Amino acid sequence: MTQSDLARGEKPAGLAVIGAGYWGPNLVRTAQATPALRLEWLCDLDEERARAVLGGYTTVRTTASYQDVLDDPAVAAVAIATPAATHFDLVRAALEAGKHVLVEKPLTPTVHESAKLVDLARRSGLVLMCDHTYCYTPAVRKIRELVRGGEIGEIQFVDSVRINLGLVQPDVDVLWDLAPHDLSILDHVLPEGVTMDAVAASGADPIDAGRLCMAHLSVWLSTGVMAHVHVNWLSPTKIRTTVIGGSRRTIVWDDLNPVQRLAVYDRGVDLAPAGSLDPAERHQALISYRVGDVLVPALPEREALREVMAEFAAAIAEGRRARTDGGAGLRVVALLEAASRSAAAGGRLVPVSEVNVPVEENA
Repeated sequence: MTQSDLARGEKPAGLAVIGAGYWGPNLVRTAQATPALRLEWLCDLDEERARAVLGGYTTVRTTASYQDVLDDPAVAAVAIATPAATHFDLVRAALEAGKHVLVEKPLTPTVHESAKLVDLARRSGLVLMCDHTYCYTPAVRKIRELVRGGEIGEIQFVDSVRINLGLVQPDVDVLWDLAPHDLSILDHVLPEGVTMDAVAASGADPIDAGRLCMAHLSVWLSTGVMAHVHVNWLSPTKIRTTVIGGSRRTIVWDDLNPVQRLAVYDRGVDLAPAGSLDPAERHQALISYRVGDVLVPALPEREALREVMAEFAAAIAEGRRARTDGGAGLRVVALLEAASRSAAAGGRLVPVSEVNVPVEENA
C-alpha cells in the first residue's frame, strides 16, 4: 500500500508482532513507522517485557496469549520474531487463521516443515514472507542490479566472510545463525536460472560449546562455479565482506565501510583462446591481467528493515508474492540442511536435491 492508496481511503493493514526479545522491538519500531501498517498487538510470553518495549504512552495492546491475536479480526498479518524452533507452529496457526505472515530467518529448522508452510500459504492465498533483511539494503539491491544486468559478466567466483566475536546461540549453531544471511543474499542476486545445487561444509567447536562455532561452506552453482562462505562466532574482529568476481568486473562489498561500502573493479584475468596464438606460443596459455577503473556507486541511505516492512505491506495490498517469499526461505533452509549433513559427514558434497521436499507433496 502506497501513500496514494492511503489518500484514497485505503485502511492500513492491522499487524501483530510476536516476540518482544532481541528482534521484536525493531519490528515494533519499523511497523509503527510504516503508514500502510497499523500495529495492534505486541505478544510475548512475558507480557511485562512486551509492555516495557512499548512504553507507557501507546494504544498498542499487549498479551501473553497468541490466540488473542489470532482471534482478533482487526489483525490481518503477524510478524514473528521468536526462536526458530517455534516458527513452524506459530506460522501454521497464523496461516490457518487467515493471517499473512512475516517471519524471521530461518523459516523453520527443517526443509520438511518449511515446504509445508510454503504450500499452506499458496493454497490459502496468503503472503508468507521471510525477513531476509540484507536483501533490502541499498548495497544488495545494487549488487542484484549489477549482476542481473550483466555489468560484471558471468560469475566466476564468490567469496563471503561473516565473522565476529558474537553470542553463542543456545538453540542453533553458527551455520544456522549467520550463514542464512549470505545464502539469502546469493539466492537474491544470482542471475535468473542460476541455482545453488550442492554444498560441502566443515566446522569446528574449539570452545566445547556443544555446537559448531565456526564453519566454512563451499556452494556449487548450477553453472559449475563455486561460492565460498566463512562464518565464525569467535573472531575478535568483525568482518562483513563479499566479493563477486565476474568475467568483466568484480564487485567488492564491505558492509562495515561507510565511505566505500560498494566498489566495482574493472580488474580481472583474461585467457587468450588457443586459436588466437602463434604456434610458437601455444605451449603456454597466455594470461593477461586487466587493470582498469574502480567505480564506487552512490547508494541511498535507507534502513533495510523499513524496506522489509514496506514490501510486506505492499505484497498484502497488491495480492502478490513478496520479494523474499516463503520459497526463498525454503531454498535457504534446504542449503542449511544440506550443509549440516555435510559437516556431520566430514565435509562430503551434499546435493540440495538430497534434502529437498517437493512442495506439492506437503498438503
